[in-house]
Amino acid sequence: MVTANNPILSGFYPDPSICRAGDDYYIVNSSFVYAPGVPIFHSRDLAHWEQIGNILNRKEQLPVEGSEISRGIFAPTIRYHEGLFYMITTNVSYGGNFIVTAKKPEGPWSDPYYLGEEAAGIDPSLFFDEDGKCYYCGTRPNPEGVRYNGDWEIWVQELDLNTMKLTGESMTIWKGAVKDCIWPEGPHIYKIGEYYYLMHAEGGTGPEHSISVARSRKLFQWFEGCPRNPIFTHRNLGMDYPVIYAGHGDLVDDGHGNWYVVMLASRPCRKHSSMGRETFLAKVIWENGWPVIAPGVGHLEEQVEIPMEEYRFAQEVTKCDQIHFWDKELDQRLIGIGGCDETIYSLKEKEGMLRLYPRKESIAEAAYCSYLGLRQKSYRFEAETGVFFVPENEKETAGLVLYQNYENHLRMEIAKKQEQKVFRVVTCIKGTETKAAEVLLPGETEQLLKIRLQCHDQTAKVWIASENGWECAAEEISLLPYTTEEAGGFVGCTIGMYASSNGMESKNHADFAWFTCSSRN
Repeated sequence: MVTANNPILSGFYPDPSICRAGDDYYIVNSSFVYAPGVPIFHSRDLAHWEQIGNILNRKEQLPVEGSEISRGIFAPTIRYHEGLFYMITTNVSYGGNFIVTAKKPEGPWSDPYYLGEEAAGIDPSLFFDEDGKCYYCGTRPNPEGVRYNGDWEIWVQELDLNTMKLTGESMTIWKGAVKDCIWPEGPHIYKIGEYYYLMHAEGGTGPEHSISVARSRKLFQWFEGCPRNPIFTHRNLGMDYPVIYAGHGDLVDDGHGNWYVVMLASRPCRKHSSMGRETFLAKVIWENGWPVIAPGVGHLEEQVEIPMEEYRFAQEVTKCDQIHFWDKELDQRLIGIGGCDETIYSLKEKEGMLRLYPRKESIAEAAYCSYLGLRQKSYRFEAETGVFFVPENEKETAGLVLYQNYENHLRMEIAKKQEQKVFRVVTCIKGTETKAAEVLLPGETEQLLKIRLQCHDQTAKVWIASENGWECAAEEISLLPYTTEEAGGFVGCTIGMYASSNGMESKNHADFAWFTCSSRN
């Protein structure tokens, strides 16, 4: 037996999809405008996971530059069929629904096969039937006219794997379990025994989120709903429950008769969610031809006992990320906003350091800026970096950022004010910037400045250290404005390194010696 601790992926890892290839399991997640996109994880016991890459790691795969953070890549699905991995998803910023393929899950993955206007809607999935045919399953607006917000339907159509185009007629097979259901989405089809099963989310991705299931003996006919629908939800537990928003599930079996489901959920703190939606695991059994999630319990558990032999990795996913810059390639855990290429960074200019080049685009606009961050994974954490930076004018800044979106973030940056070098803390809330603190820094020469962000249950304290040792620059900073409930959107917070020349061209640079983000739970 092995014990899986929920969430199995902590932090902003929403809309999980899972597949098995032999004894290996793979999970992918939505990434929205962050780049590289669609992180992919590997496990052999469902409890311990390693990140093996990011599927969309080239600009031609991920045209999202200039988009608001909660657009871009929605709800990917991963499947394995006859020696080939398929990932299908929606880019709501450009091109719509598309497929990429790879012989190995770590890549390289192909350029996108866009499905065109025929594949309307979002949240596509692929189903490979026993006869070898492939079918597209997605969700789209009611073609007879949207009567209310969320009046969508689930539909299927055959996909020609040779042309990567839809073929034949499409058919609506389901509109949701609840009368006047909103947002039936995230559909996945499975053939189990004599039935085709459709598992999907409904109720929206917030407080009313849930999982429902329907089945049919034929793929192209109206499905019948489970009499217990929705078969899983936390909405009846109230907003004070430790885990909320549960839904958007994908089934997997272990090949020995045991079934599991991965799904998203959020863990709030002070009734606010900073980490977005995370990936959780639950057991599944079958009764009277229908799945039962978390049998005998009915809610997500902190621990799940799995009848598998434990399998560990040298670099497992944990709540503590320590990044060094000695490698020739950028650490795959680091993500940029709208892009991530060597126009904003270099690992070659100064050995053991990450050099960021200030772009004229700032983090306070929907643009590709010089930012590389990590996902927030706890409400009690400490992030720290050491940076060498000498601003040449009052426009140039560099430092650390806690980022929810371009209108809501917390900047801790080195800047220049009246020929003096200063460190300032700036809160940006709903687009309004307020200087929370400003500290005069010694000297004009390039010196290492250490920046530390300590967060405890939605309150932050900022520390700096130069030649005079550590001093508190700001404290009692509320982090509630940087939550989903206050800022909106679909993402969780990231914490990262940043440089900008704020509207001017710049030939300057900032060198970061290290970057850590460690849980203090």
